[in-house]
Amino acid sequence: MNKDTINNNLRPWFLAAIAGVLVCPAPSVQAQTALPDFAVVSSRVANQTSVGTMDTLVSGLRFQPRVDVQSRNLAEAQADIAIRGGLFESTGFRIGAAALGDAQTGHYYAELPVSPAMLEAPRVETGLGNAVHGFNATAGTVSYAWRRILPTVEVNAAAGNFGYNRQGLYAAAVRRLGNGEAAADLEWARSEGDGSRPAGDHDFDRLAARVQWRGAMTQTDLFAGYQAKFFGWPNLYTPFGFNESENLQTALAMLNHRWADGAGNEFSAAAFWRRNKDDYEFNRAVPGASNPFQHTTWQRGFALSGRRAGGGYALNYSANFSRERLESTALTFGRYSGRTMTKLALAPEFTHEWGGGVLTGRGGASYDDSDRTGAVLSPLLGAEWRRGDSAFYAEYSEATQLPSFTALNSNATAGLFRGNPNLGRSTARNLEFGAKGAVSSWEIEAAVFRRLDDDLADWTFRRGVVARTANAVDMRNTGLELLAARRTARCEIVLGYTWLEKRGDYGGALVDASFYALNFPRHRLTAAVTWRLGGGFELRSDNEYRVQQANPLRTAGGNTAILSSLGLYYSPPRLSGWQFSLLADNLWQSDFQEVPAVPAARRQWAFGVSRRW
Repeated sequence: MNKDTINNNLRPWFLAAIAGVLVCPAPSVQAQTALPDFAVVSSRVANQTSVGTMDTLVSGLRFQPRVDVQSRNLAEAQADIAIRGGLFESTGFRIGAAALGDAQTGHYYAELPVSPAMLEAPRVETGLGNAVHGFNATAGTVSYAWRRILPTVEVNAAAGNFGYNRQGLYAAAVRRLGNGEAAADLEWARSEGDGSRPAGDHDFDRLAARVQWRGAMTQTDLFAGYQAKFFGWPNLYTPFGFNESENLQTALAMLNHRWADGAGNEFSAAAFWRRNKDDYEFNRAVPGASNPFQHTTWQRGFALSGRRAGGGYALNYSANFSRERLESTALTFGRYSGRTMTKLALAPEFTHEWGGGVLTGRGGASYDDSDRTGAVLSPLLGAEWRRGDSAFYAEYSEATQLPSFTALNSNATAGLFRGNPNLGRSTARNLEFGAKGAVSSWEIEAAVFRRLDDDLADWTFRRGVVARTANAVDMRNTGLELLAARRTARCEIVLGYTWLEKRGDYGGALVDASFYALNFPRHRLTAAVTWRLGGGFELRSDNEYRVQQANPLRTAGGNTAILSSLGLYYSPPRLSGWQFSLLADNLWQSDFQEVPAVPAARRQWAFGVSRRW
């Protein structure tokens, strides 16, 4: 049976899964329910647990309707996070007030040694929100808030095919001190496996600890974490048939303080330090056979953001400062290996009753500067009209970004990765219109956007040249996003649809294929469904159907794919705190290459057990 036949046979099943709405009765007031009491990694995906390794922040993003995760091996091993057709390096990450990144490459932006149990479900900020709160990110920012610590102890373990096993412990304690509380939590997690393909093994460890102080309107978190990851995969970064490997060691320390009065006024500030070590092997059978790729990056900085409101007016603001430094055995051909970056953003707003609702107008600008490039001022402008649960908005914003050191400092004339020391600041101009509201028993969101990316740093490929090359591209992105959610006492359904069109101009550079900028889904449909079956049983299903832009580097799987993850969970009514799970990923054994030329992981399954006190 060929791939097209399989897709045709499975498409009715996929549509039937989405049509699960038919068995989900319209909610009454009594039937409305919050999300279940298991740890929520993401409010828009069903399965909250990784099938092939320990949970990371990426675990809750794979089937997010507004986030496209392009993985190599396991998503938790190495994954590129793209938003609205952007590149992995144009997506930012923010924890508390701190915007975090990696100076070497955006491939490591999500290398953050933080337990998902310590964070709230993520918010995906785009457009004006990203322009105000993002930092060195032009497409969007995935933002997390530190979760309030509650007294808990949880142990978990799992085992599956391909030699997979994992273990984990999370413990938290809270003590009352005067008018506030002191709390602490600790998480240890590890996993290992032989991999679903030869030379696809992994060995992961993470240790994270936090101390928290809480008052009536404040929360202060002091965090330290360390994560070590070794993994291999054929064609991990290059399309030449070698078994490649990565050895990553990431440390993060952060102090974050937040104040909010519940009346629209809030303030957050953070100071942080991050170090990431990377040892990449092009041919793991002969270490160092090519050029040794050993890199260490440091990032330290501080950030603040907030909102001050009163009398129909408000001021939104943020400030970020980051110092980045690189030491490398290979990235030595550029003009510098360290830099500072600064960003300030101010967005005043006013509110006024109009047309039976409330009209909010926003304006302002952001200011980006660096000791390696000139400063730039970017405008922000938006308006929103809201009545009840419905809202309509229009906005225009600009954001800028500096390229990574891999793009700047790789040898421009030799080697596997060929850089361009002349790459400069990229600029994104985003125009967007959107609406959200309730239709019958559904929560609906819709947005159309047009984003112009100028001088975006992409990696391209030419036939006959054994390398990829960093090239600047002017990319025109047009898109539509639709989201629909319905939650009742029995089930939860979150549907997403994205349409994208992209056109690129490489300014005369000779390009046969693009690894990233032109690797995007023209159509992407997601369906996350949770059924509470009764008797302690729960079935959770995440599904994705995508029609990918054709790419000459893609060697298997075609340009369409159906990807599904399924989990059956059982919490025995008479065994309080116990949960048993049976999980399967890549349910239909799809061989679709999310990153062109990188083989897809095969079907994986796992049996897990957890005990919570």
